[in-house]
Amino acid sequence: MPTFKAPLRDMRFLMNEVFDFPTHYAQLPGAADATPDTVDFILNECARFCEEVLAPINESGDAEGCHFDQGEVRTPKGFKEAYQAYVEGGWQGLSHPDIYGGQGLPMSLGLIKSEMMGTANWSFTMYPGLSLGCMNTLMQHGTEEQKQRYMPQLVSGEWSGTMCLTEPQCGTDLGQIRTRAEPQADGSYLITGTKIFISAGEHDLTSNIIHIVLARLPDAPVGTRGISLFLVPKFLVDQNGQTGARNGVKAGSIEHKMGIKASATCVLNFDNAVGYLIAQPNAGLEAMFTFMNTARIGTSVQGVAHAELSYQGALAYAKERRSMRSLSGKKDKDQSADALIWHPDVRRMLLTQKCVAEGGRAMIYFAAQYADKMIAALLQDDQKSYQYWDDKLGFLTPILKGFLTELGLEAAQLGMQVYGGHGYIREHGMEQIARDARIATLYEGTTGIQALDLLGRKVLLLTRGQCVRDFSAEILKFIASHLSMKPLRGMLWTLSKLTAEWNYLTTRVMLAARKNRDVVGAASYDFLMYSGYVTMAYFWAMQASVAISKKSQGGIEQPEFYEAKVMTAEFYFAKILPRARAHAESMLAPQQSMMKLSQNQFAFN
Repeated sequence: MPTFKAPLRDMRFLMNEVFDFPTHYAQLPGAADATPDTVDFILNECARFCEEVLAPINESGDAEGCHFDQGEVRTPKGFKEAYQAYVEGGWQGLSHPDIYGGQGLPMSLGLIKSEMMGTANWSFTMYPGLSLGCMNTLMQHGTEEQKQRYMPQLVSGEWSGTMCLTEPQCGTDLGQIRTRAEPQADGSYLITGTKIFISAGEHDLTSNIIHIVLARLPDAPVGTRGISLFLVPKFLVDQNGQTGARNGVKAGSIEHKMGIKASATCVLNFDNAVGYLIAQPNAGLEAMFTFMNTARIGTSVQGVAHAELSYQGALAYAKERRSMRSLSGKKDKDQSADALIWHPDVRRMLLTQKCVAEGGRAMIYFAAQYADKMIAALLQDDQKSYQYWDDKLGFLTPILKGFLTELGLEAAQLGMQVYGGHGYIREHGMEQIARDARIATLYEGTTGIQALDLLGRKVLLLTRGQCVRDFSAEILKFIASHLSMKPLRGMLWTLSKLTAEWNYLTTRVMLAARKNRDVVGAASYDFLMYSGYVTMAYFWAMQASVAISKKSQGGIEQPEFYEAKVMTAEFYFAKILPRARAHAESMLAPQQSMMKLSQNQFAFN
């Protein structure tokens, strides 16, 4: 397994020089404690925890996996000790209100913490990661009594949380949910049904697990309009927050998965389990999207995490491994062969990984500032401001989740390719990264679902293209303000053409969809990927502009860091961004070719 080193230099570049987090925090209500010194201390301590505690049990956790015995799950060796260190460090409550025992720091800091943890050990990060969505759902939709009863232990990390949506007969189509909720005289409900693919659904890390469960009331309307949301604890909790009897929820099995094997993915059986309604009856789907948006942003981090870890491993190997001579002549003349890094195709792979990791990180940090403003508005009960920032973040969420996880998987596979045959065996750990990365494009909504959410729901249905026009306006404003930078003009010209084309493509698809709704489904994947490539181009141009400005000032430390930023941006525009053109052509191609075949014509046996 590659030795993980937290990319603090790049993280600080984005936070302090590109997005100016110090000013952002200074202007953010309730973020007075997020001073530069405090933030720097948190980054250093998180890096230490990840490098010294989490990374060393990543490979061993994958090899051992989780153990299941009659409804009980035991995590791999070292996980309980690592989780206890996580709790003692106060990491779970980093970005949650101090009234529940948290530190009250901005959500973006929690997301940056999750990136480091996820890169070091994604399987471990799944356990506390699911709790964050549970807490955010309770914060926004729970009653005051529910918050007081459950939040303190969730914030401390003493308890954990889950999201229970999927059932054997339905995944994305939640209208097919069959889990029942029978009302009781005391105001509680008895929950009965089976949920599958429940990450961290059962484990030995915490003393209680709080499940957030979708279920139907007896008189609920059919379809998605009849879904309610319930809180179901593993152990019942009294008014004083003390745990009591075991509730009627038990793990039936754990999944035997391709990757993230140290993360317990469970079948959960609810048998008259006591639950409590969250939000209004039959409004569970709307409340659940609080959880889903949190989860989707968190999953987009996985694309960056696996690209970063795979890049670190591939880069070290490419510098050490020797094979053949460079086509342009000997480079390591005192050696029998040149290092892999001298070969152009190896550089293509390494630079692609670098572009995904650093470009994706920029996209997430930018969106994290939106999330900070959204949460601040929520805490101030400013619904107008909350809706504004929620809409802006909602547009980016499917791009982040769909695009970055697809590219993260590509980067992980490139890491294996740099190693050649050694990448395919377990000894070097590169194949684990690829296996772990594979799930990211599937859970919390597949890439196809993200694409439909972006194009069908956010762009066409809700805003009629306005969200694309608004974000495009931000890009064009950036372009106009940086035209004086001669080294950047080529990138800016390319970016301006693609930004204009993005609006043109949106209009073309919108008009075509009026005549045939299948156009949306046929074009959505290409639309999402095109949107992702243009968005990443924007943030690479932004990083390059800062690097160019720094270089022009002179007297800077590590000038080679800024030079590398500019050259990596040039590689992205020259060798990766042209992919967008293929997506544009495919997007506008007649969709009839997809729909002509009958079911029988797909195969002849």
